Amino acid sequence: MPKQQRAWQRMLSGRRLDLLDPTPVDIEIDDIAHGLAFVARWNGQTIGDFAYSVAEHSLLVEELFVRLAPKAPVKWRLAALLHDAPEYVIGDMISPVKNSVGPGYGDLDARLAAAIHIRFGLPATLPVTIKRQIKKADRISAWMEATQVAGFSEAEADRFFGKPDRALIAELDIRLRAPVEVRRDFIERHNSLLRQLG
Repeated sequence: MPKQQRAWQRMLSGRRLDLLDPTPVDIEIDDIAHGLAFVARWNGQTIGDFAYSVAEHSLLVEELFVRLAPKAPVKWRLAALLHDAPEYVIGDMISPVKNSVGPGYGDLDARLAAAIHIRFGLPATLPVTIKRQIKKADRISAWMEATQVAGFSEAEADRFFGKPDRALIAELDIRLRAPVEVRRDFIERHNSLLRQLG
């Protein structure tokens, strides 16, 4: 009889998260924030002394989502902040790699996202209109990252991510910071949104 492969990861909180069948009870915001603060976007191919982390990206996407949908309920702002949360255990793959891996990565991501959403009081599956708005904020963030820290020209970024409304990104700059700072700010933002939810 073949030995069964381990499908869980031990988190710093002490939780054991089953990656194939995640449950909300095994999800902790401290684990998410810690993991995302150390996961580099763009496979680490960014300028500066620190990687541009998924946690920093998530903070920017939430800010852009608010600019796109200023009247959106707080729960959808929380969903925007957590839009890449599964990457705290499965990492961030650039789109060309995701496309090569196939649907398995997307299925794993969806199961983890559903458990994370339920853990923090969101529906397991987000409404299509909210997903679209978050995706739009995500693409604008990608354009900003591409041009500010990943070495893309604006013309090249326009081709891959679409040309953003300049008014929407006014006074927003990419910040490269130590993981400990980003982790702290991610947790603070998450907790602030939960308090607003009541």
